[in-house]
Amino acid sequence: MTKKMIQDQASGLRRLTQPSLTKVIAVTGGKGGVGKSNVTLGLAMCMARQGKKVMVLDADLGLANVDVMLGIRSKKNLGHVLAGECELKDAIVEGPYGIKIIPATSGTQAMTELSHAQHAGLIRAFGTLEDEMDVLLIDTAAGISDMVVSFSRAAQDVVVVVCDEPSSITDAYALIKLLSNEHQVQRFKIVANMVRSYREGRELFAKLTLVTERFLNVGIELVACIPLDDKVRQAVKKQKIVVDAFPRSPASLALGSLANKALTWPIPNTPSGHLEFFVERLLHTTEMLEEPFGE
Repeated sequence: MTKKMIQDQASGLRRLTQPSLTKVIAVTGGKGGVGKSNVTLGLAMCMARQGKKVMVLDADLGLANVDVMLGIRSKKNLGHVLAGECELKDAIVEGPYGIKIIPATSGTQAMTELSHAQHAGLIRAFGTLEDEMDVLLIDTAAGISDMVVSFSRAAQDVVVVVCDEPSSITDAYALIKLLSNEHQVQRFKIVANMVRSYREGRELFAKLTLVTERFLNVGIELVACIPLDDKVRQAVKKQKIVVDAFPRSPASLALGSLANKALTWPIPNTPSGHLEFFVERLLHTTEMLEEPFGE
């Protein structure tokens, strides 16, 4: 794809995207098994119950699970969009409380190794969305792949989900380090998940703070401590999210509080607050990621 083609595409996106303000939040975690998807979908449901128009993008392009967790059968997914078999709007399915879900495809190695043209095609597809939305939540893949970096760097807020395990803290630190040192992301919101007490959550945050303050020039903020709650496991077995299956459980109440807080996070009162900004930043990020060294 030539530079002129990219510029033309960005120009077209300005015309295609809606001018309404959309809050874009990337939920990531550095490693798998920290409850990232549960947090994403819990936030989505809590926000939707307040009348917000919410869309969830399953950005784990190799091991998608959002639709599975909700018990939703989708005929089309991002794989079909990238193959040119349908438009993005045709892949969107509706979940509980009217949440719009963009499902990814699971178990396809090729989806984790997208070319620049495929990256651009995905981003261009976002520019065709006609429905206005209040919040776009991005459930990223685990690890520090190009796609995780792309979506995290393009979002307005990056939420890092961490649990009290050495590997979780180490991987979260590695992700924060990569995003801050190489991609100028300087502020991160931390969710301490599956903790036995608020004190344990604070101690977990302190461990992460210790290394980030020593080695990185970033700002991290503890925005939620979500308790270890057996109701989460029970909800998963029912293919439901805990805030829907057990709305008064400790984890549900914590997720509801986090959703309320997230809705107050400011959207820049500039073009950077528009969905078009997310799309164009995503385009710019993938271009940077795939530039050959030395050019």
